[in-house]
Amino acid sequence: MLEVHDLSVKYGYINALNGIDLNVQEGEIITLIGGNGAGKTTTLMAISNLVAKDGGHVFFKGMDITELPAHKIVQMGISHVPEGRKIFPLLTVKENLIAGTFGSKKKSAADLENKIAEVCTLFPRLKERIRQAGGTLSGGEQQMLAIARGLMMEPDIIMLDEPSLGLAPIIIEEIFRLILRIKDSGKTVLLIEQNAAMALQVADRGYVLERGNITIEGTGKELLTDERVRKAYLGI
Repeated sequence: MLEVHDLSVKYGYINALNGIDLNVQEGEIITLIGGNGAGKTTTLMAISNLVAKDGGHVFFKGMDITELPAHKIVQMGISHVPEGRKIFPLLTVKENLIAGTFGSKKKSAADLENKIAEVCTLFPRLKERIRQAGGTLSGGEQQMLAIARGLMMEPDIIMLDEPSLGLAPIIIEEIFRLILRIKDSGKTVLLIEQNAAMALQVADRGYVLERGNITIEGTGKELLTDERVRKAYLGI
């Protein structure tokens, strides 16, 4: 579904990505793990064309989308939930969800209500708070809202950047259960996580990024038992 070939990104004189290759098959959960500054967020931003690429290509369903503007990439079926949630705090939960459809084909009021109801089956807590301002939600609820908003465009693949960041352990477990439910609903997931143990437990495959280079790749189970990963990222 998604292929990244020889992707490079520079910030001034700093090489953020050094010609990386990765692929995501339909229906998979793929995770990128690595420390701060490894290039994980840059990878997603380059796929979404939110940062300039220094080289390489991105293909989606066989089409070269390397130079497509970001809004066109969303319309093609790639949704990007950024680090830090970035919901609209003054808008209600419902208004935040509607904002997730901007740029798509105009929907009728009935279609919007149906889509909101569908998304809320994945996120029952949002249904309870549908008229509440986004900024009054807890951190976990805001993360659920950000993910739900990302699903409103009915994407084929959803890219999640650090969905567990800053959340309590019990909420993190809930977020990861939701990620599995998103996969079960037929979506493909590209997941960035510093919580490597949780990410690898739900992932079909994973890549380890270090200083802009992919150094290890394998199935989630393989990476969980890889001695290098265990020492560097699992604290074992």
